[in-house]
Amino acid sequence: MSEPTSERDAPRPDRSLSTAATDESTAARGTVYALAAAAFGEPSQGVYEQFADGSLDDAVAEAVERSGLDVVSPDLIVDDDRETLSARYNDLFVVGYSEVIDGTDGTIENQGPPVSLYESTYRPEVSWNDVNLDLARAYEHFGCEIGGDERRHHDHVRLELEFAGYLCRLSAADPDANGDTDATEPMNIDRARLDFHDRHLSVLVAELRDALDEEPGTSIYGRLASFLDAFVAADVDNLASRLDAGVGGESS
Repeated sequence: MSEPTSERDAPRPDRSLSTAATDESTAARGTVYALAAAAFGEPSQGVYEQFADGSLDDAVAEAVERSGLDVVSPDLIVDDDRETLSARYNDLFVVGYSEVIDGTDGTIENQGPPVSLYESTYRPEVSWNDVNLDLARAYEHFGCEIGGDERRHHDHVRLELEFAGYLCRLSAADPDANGDTDATEPMNIDRARLDFHDRHLSVLVAELRDALDEEPGTSIYGRLASFLDAFVAADVDNLASRLDAGVGGESS
């Protein structure tokens, strides 16, 4: 199965960048992040078919095996029909509910969906603006932008996964093919990857896993979130070891 194309509002990298890769394990990690981003989208007919026929499961398993990380690939095959899977997705991530609190005066409490796909939801100690501004600066620094008619905030899980995959692609690319400069050397990109994980993606996937653990009937989404939490943690440990770095990419 070919790697799914990004959603139209995903960070868009410089298409002139070479895809030649000298670090196959890092490139494979980028593939895992890209596939996970696609899997966390609304189940279109194309995405659903890849779930149902096992092609997405096979692609993730192959990329995990090549990633060099000791993580078990998730089961991403579904038995649901597309309508059922779409309903499951909407119930978890899209549709909130209203509850009458006081029938005498009509007071209603409105709740959002039970599981948020946005990092800022899980960061009460940090303002929404600070989270999204920090991400916007990171995306812009590496030549990515958010586009499309239906824009998502920068802290949506799909955008963060897309960006993690893009940083892997940058790190794995052949420096000579890309006219490498100090700003794009693999070592510097890997430090940026570690910093991005520490500041954003690690937080989001851990909280997403916990939120899904509390919900019934999460199906592939619960399994995918548990896998991503383990995969990101392994990626962080590997990066920190290679860079001899602590939290945030600082050298020890």
